[in-house]
Amino acid sequence: MMQINCPWCGLRNATEFKQHGEKPPRPDVANATREQWADYLYFRNNTWGVVKEQWFHSSGCRQFFMLHRDTFANKAIRSEGDVR
Repeated sequence: MMQINCPWCGLRNATEFKQHGEKPPRPDVANATREQWADYLYFRNNTWGVVKEQWFHSSGCRQFFMLHRDTFANKAIRSEGDVR
């Protein structure tokens, strides 16, 4: 089972979290085409290797944070977040 280090709660079981995937840059609202919006909303890179993903601690502190994860080994490498 994968263990994830929550920036607020510490090391927890992966079943406490929800993955929200990549967070691509948002297109410019005033100048974006329909194709750019479709790419932003529906398509992801699905990279094989180390990726930076947004996760949500649904069964804990209910905070979003970014997690660097190796998709090949399915291991959490490190997490980053705003500890307030």
